[in-house]
Amino acid sequence: MFQPSQADVRRFFCGVYAKARAGQAMEAIEVLVSQWIDEHPEYHAALSDVDAALAAMALTESSPSTGSAAAENPFLHLSMHLSISEQCSIDQPRGIRQAVELLTARRDSLHDAHHEVMECLGRMVWESQRAGRAPDGQAYIACVQQRATRD
Repeated sequence: MFQPSQADVRRFFCGVYAKARAGQAMEAIEVLVSQWIDEHPEYHAALSDVDAALAAMALTESSPSTGSAAAENPFLHLSMHLSISEQCSIDQPRGIRQAVELLTARRDSLHDAHHEVMECLGRMVWESQRAGRAPDGQAYIACVQQRATRD
């Protein structure tokens, strides 16, 4: 399994942003990332300076992976968008694609739906880490489904 370091992730996102700004050819995954970057202009300054992004790693405290924490960290936030996109593309955990599609339709926005899904994803990861067990994909999907069906 590919497990990039925090520095690798920051270099990747900064590199995609630089490629997009320069109009360079990109891999499919980079195109997907650049679309999410475009949705977050508030992150462009952080993505424009890879050296500053790497230096900022020393200043970042460990915190639970939640939607609100992601909002403070552009690299975590974009990683969560990418993760949710990839989960939906392969429907893994099974049912996530339908749950996200339903939530997207209810919110009339894929972007807004992703932000709600991030809260469920963050909770699943946090609970898994806290309990020292594998992530509970069914609880994750149930959380997304609940958000998609509530008013």
